[in-house]
Amino acid sequence: MLHSEFSRQLKKIVGTSHVQDSQADRLAYSYDATPNFQHMPDVIVSPGAAEEIQQIIRLCTSYNIPIVPRGSGTNLCAGTCPTQGGLVMLFTRMNQLIEIDEENLTATVQPGLITQEFIRQVEARGLFYPPDPSSMKISTLGGNINENSGGLRGLKYGVTRDYVLGLEVVLPNGDIIKTGGKLAKDVAGYDMTRLFVGSEGTLGIVTEATLKLLPLPETKQTMLCLYESLEEAAASVSAIIAERIIPATLEFMDQPTLEVVEDFAKIGLPTDVQAVLLIEQDGHPEAVSRDMQRIAKVCQQHGAKKVNIAQSEEEANALLTARRSALSALARLSPTTILEDATVPRSEIASMVRAIEDIAREYNVKICTFGHAGDGNLHPTCAADARNEEEMKRVEKAFQAIFEKAVTLGGTITGEHGVGLMKAPYLELKVKKEGIAAMKAIKQALDPANIMNPDKVFGKAARKRVVVS
Repeated sequence: MLHSEFSRQLKKIVGTSHVQDSQADRLAYSYDATPNFQHMPDVIVSPGAAEEIQQIIRLCTSYNIPIVPRGSGTNLCAGTCPTQGGLVMLFTRMNQLIEIDEENLTATVQPGLITQEFIRQVEARGLFYPPDPSSMKISTLGGNINENSGGLRGLKYGVTRDYVLGLEVVLPNGDIIKTGGKLAKDVAGYDMTRLFVGSEGTLGIVTEATLKLLPLPETKQTMLCLYESLEEAAASVSAIIAERIIPATLEFMDQPTLEVVEDFAKIGLPTDVQAVLLIEQDGHPEAVSRDMQRIAKVCQQHGAKKVNIAQSEEEANALLTARRSALSALARLSPTTILEDATVPRSEIASMVRAIEDIAREYNVKICTFGHAGDGNLHPTCAADARNEEEMKRVEKAFQAIFEKAVTLGGTITGEHGVGLMKAPYLELKVKKEGIAAMKAIKQALDPANIMNPDKVFGKAARKRVVVS
């Protein structure tokens, strides 16, 4: 239980109506989108300004209360589970689009703004914000920044960090700093902006961000390519890039995923092929048409049995919506759905998918695989039942084997979901002891009291899914 004086001062900072500590409220923020993880916070607070966050942090420091910043809770690495209790901080009152600067092609936003709402407002001005995580309908920009979220358009346009030009951050000591700005060039000191992007709320709290915008592409086309083998699909991915064509979207779905997604979306996806590539290109109409013709030719040369170009915007949107709904569709298979991500070089996609299939058979678990083929980011997704302890042990062993294989192939343990709690036991596989030591030194320097999202990123315990009341 929190000290009564702490609670009194907290309510004085933000107002009584913005502090929640009932059992029901605490329960609602005890978990995120990570299956079978739950840890109860002590209090939930919704600040309205950076100055209030500054006061909250200093108050928490004086009482040694952990702080867990939280967006919409869509993350999949247990990154917003309050494992030590403490204070969960929401940004629902800090959700404004402050400015769109058309002269500098930037937008200034607060962290609680919903990603899709931001994209809608930007596109209404003829501008473009490319990062598009599958959770964009409900995820917040602050959450995207904390996790360095990716998305379907990552191959051509990059991920969240590529569009964050500047930040306002409240540090764990209560200081407010500003990094970067509306600048095309800035090498004044360390790149603090990129340090905070993807730091998972462990180094400070983002209260404002300056984001880069692009001109809105004039047009786009979408294509679905069908394959009888995974190897042919993977070879097509490498061949497209080798042709110096960079599609806006280059997605992969295996046959088990196709079956489930089609049963869910019912848009006529083929379920009798081993794999499909979903490809989108955008830009000038002539360039898009030329690229799509060249892509179709490359795919046919590398074994595509059929190439379908969407004939309408509605058809194209249906295909992309079906891909974005893969997790929702797979969640219908079983009580517990575990969506992971492992990234390998594009040239190793076929090897990685085959390895995932072999590992699933070895541990007798059901795994469907889809993902961002263009950047090598695959999402092996396991249908299981958390109530079956023996099965869950096999699931965890299977994922450990998947992460180890990804690193062996020159890849990484996570391409966009983050480390959080779930990947912490495997971080050393990728960055080695020396890399972890360097990261810990940064954490210690900025947060010596370890109150900012403790237990995340550096945990060494075995990966376990637990429920704590």
